[in-house]
Amino acid sequence: MEDTRIAIIGCGNMGRSLIGGLIANGLASQFLSGADPDPGKRGQIAKQYGIAVFADNREAVSRVDVVVLAVKPQIMQATAVSLRNAVLGKGCLIISVAAGIRLSALAAWLGDAAAIVRVMPNTPAIIQTGASALYANSCVTPAQKETAEAIMRSVGTAIWLADELMMDAVTALSGSGPAYFFLVMEIMEKAAISLGMTQNQAHLLTLETAFGAAKMALESSCDAATLRAQVTSPGGTTERALNVLLEGGIESLFRAALEAARDRSVELAETLGKP
Repeated sequence: MEDTRIAIIGCGNMGRSLIGGLIANGLASQFLSGADPDPGKRGQIAKQYGIAVFADNREAVSRVDVVVLAVKPQIMQATAVSLRNAVLGKGCLIISVAAGIRLSALAAWLGDAAAIVRVMPNTPAIIQTGASALYANSCVTPAQKETAEAIMRSVGTAIWLADELMMDAVTALSGSGPAYFFLVMEIMEKAAISLGMTQNQAHLLTLETAFGAAKMALESSCDAATLRAQVTSPGGTTERALNVLLEGGIESLFRAALEAARDRSVELAETLGKP
């Protein structure tokens, strides 16, 4: 992918993350361009990464192989429609990272022949530890699929879905997931303070415990249930704590939470993604 020309439309958190990740993975700055209406963002990106950044989206995509649409879902239709003539017939790969915008809507705005990959990333992409799910329409070639995957792997891990409908479940799990873990960390920290720890102590121990548990899970071949059993001594402190959580309905609560997030993803798609 070292000579693939890529335009990032929208230089917010996700757009900036992709620019940084691609450059960190060896893509030369001259093969990247960006576009954003905010002059402050344009100046910051140009200074930090040395890429060309435009106010006009059409200038950014004039001679590229890949266009990444990293704008908010609320302005995706206007953005896509404005680029239709600029990308039509050029064989560009279009990658959308906007939540809730389905391929059918993107094709209606960009053209039925457009090669489009829909991606659901998450916020840890900012530090190149994101988790993304991808789904391609029938116009995307195998080589373009490889390119799309390489782009998203520059900011973390990436998986392909066999069914676009699973995007709503992905949104509920990994898209919204970082907030769930932050909430658990917040609650643990508050509980530790109530037990007598200082705020700094509770904060540090919570962060390091979360990091250590995630690292153990990533580096182990065991599933989460097995790892939990391995660190839970019969009759010990961990078992008693886990029993409180399970008896309090934590499993059903998390299931209901993910279902609510999935349902909201469906609602947003129906509202924001109307062709």
